[in-house]
Amino acid sequence: MSNDELIAAARAAAAQSYSPYSDYAVGAALRFADGSVVTGTNIENASYGLALCAETVAVAKAMADGVRGGLVAVAVVGPQDKGNGAPITPCGRCRQVLNELAQLGGTDPEILCVGSEVRVVQLSALLPHAFGPEALD
Repeated sequence: MSNDELIAAARAAAAQSYSPYSDYAVGAALRFADGSVVTGTNIENASYGLALCAETVAVAKAMADGVRGGLVAVAVVGPQDKGNGAPITPCGRCRQVLNELAQLGGTDPEILCVGSEVRVVQLSALLPHAFGPEALD
């Protein structure tokens, strides 16, 4: 799957967003080394702190299906009419959640931050000096 197709999968996920409070639909698509793709979208809650980000939902789906490694790329898309077209990046919590999955497979995935342009950055650049499973050994 190409990066453009991964971005399209993230856009399709964003279309399923439940974001009645922020009106800020986000979609994420995770690509694994075996070619599989898992998507997620943000899910808000009237108790704002209980909202779930798209990346976290996608990681939870992957983990629930037994996927524990091989994360090679993540596309994250937000609404095209907000933020002046700036590429959207995962929040701090999502960076940590993505890092956990990546470290289980020993990867440093590309993060495709999508806005009016696509910014490609390694997860390790978004979350330098990350805390992960090896810190508990």
